Amino acid sequence: MARGNIGRARATRSAGLLPVVLALTSAALLTGAAVYTVDRAGCVDPGQYIRHDNHIELVGGCVGGSELPAAPQGTSHEADAKSGIAPSNFRP
Repeated sequence: MARGNIGRARATRSAGLLPVVLALTSAALLTGAAVYTVDRAGCVDPGQYIRHDNHIELVGGCVGGSELPAAPQGTSHEADAKSGIAPSNFRP
């Protein structure tokens, strides 16, 4: 009986080690992929955020304003304010 229990204890320890090894290997591979992607991005000027009075602006960087999609005209909040509809979580 004692020999059977020892064998099971060893199998349990090795089975518990496999998920840890797989998780660490996956983390290392994902980290390597992220570093490779950032290295290949080719952006010399990463840009910087500048705070103005009531907003923050990104200045510089690899993406130009012409490459971004147009912003929608008006928001649902503005339409609700014009129609007098208050959101369900509105607390005056």
